[in-house]
Amino acid sequence: MSQPLLQLSGIEKRLPNGRSLYASLNFSLMPGEFVAIMGESGIGKSTLLNIVAGLDTVDGGMVRFDGQDLADLDDAQRTKLRRERMGFVFQAFHVLPHLTIAQNVALPLLLLRTPGAERTQRVATLLDAVGLEGRENESPVNLSGGELQRVAIARALIHKPRLLLLDEPTGNLDPETAARIITLIDARRRDDQAATLLVTHSAVAAARADRVFQLRPDGLVQRQLQSKPAAAPRSPA
Repeated sequence: MSQPLLQLSGIEKRLPNGRSLYASLNFSLMPGEFVAIMGESGIGKSTLLNIVAGLDTVDGGMVRFDGQDLADLDDAQRTKLRRERMGFVFQAFHVLPHLTIAQNVALPLLLLRTPGAERTQRVATLLDAVGLEGRENESPVNLSGGELQRVAIARALIHKPRLLLLDEPTGNLDPETAARIITLIDARRRDDQAATLLVTHSAVAAARADRVFQLRPDGLVQRQLQSKPAAAPRSPA
């Protein structure tokens, strides 16, 4: 029987002012599974993604990813784990202004020393998929918020991570583009068997997930949305 790729057990998290975000949060994510987390602003959804990625610490409990307890890893080991096996889309995008669009998207492959020809092909494929084809050499300073978000999404997908962490990835997109991006994410996670954890306020985006949870101070509560669209087609290689 397959083991969870991600497992959170008894997670406790307090803010500097002493307020408790989570008292005892438990959650598991299987390889290739798509889970959406919804909740009110300020409830700690983004903090939860940072905890999963090892970017934030916990006050109690355990985070285990791919069989490893993150607490047993030092900073360099956690950085290596994120670089090789995770893709993260932050709300702030973190697109580097001194690099071109193509260089930003290719950065994970460059860090993993992927051969140049393969980098070029993968970048072109993903820029086409997010609607930025032909703009490889442009500077990010010329892009809108929605375009920067699409660059960040392409960068998160480029190295085929085992775990995708997505913080409001369609928040700056119009409905048509948002649907295209969620279809791409869903198809990629099916093709690459990437477990996907989506934080969103959008019921439309959440409806593409296998499971949907509401984050509350007492933990995660599974919820049912009204409808679930048909499965997305497979993405190009």
